[in-house]
Amino acid sequence: MDVAITRMSSKGQVVIPASMRTDLPEGEKILIIRDGERIILKPLTDIEPALREDILFAEKTEAAFVEYSKGTFTKKDAGDFIEEMDSW
Repeated sequence: MDVAITRMSSKGQVVIPASMRTDLPEGEKILIIRDGERIILKPLTDIEPALREDILFAEKTEAAFVEYSKGTFTKKDAGDFIEEMDSW
């Protein structure tokens, strides 16, 4: 097991030490789970495909909700919406 200490920036950014990310490609999506005081980071590619799809769908839904909250949400018919969701 590897252990390291890092810090979070004022923007919430955390650096994963180079020795712990040697097998992670740049741009890798990482799942973050908070369970009480514990925070778990896991590469999204290591997760079962069905769960990965659910997480990505939840991410898209959250992004759409943010756009709706800002008032910049675009109304679309169901077919166009599904097509756009599939393209993400």
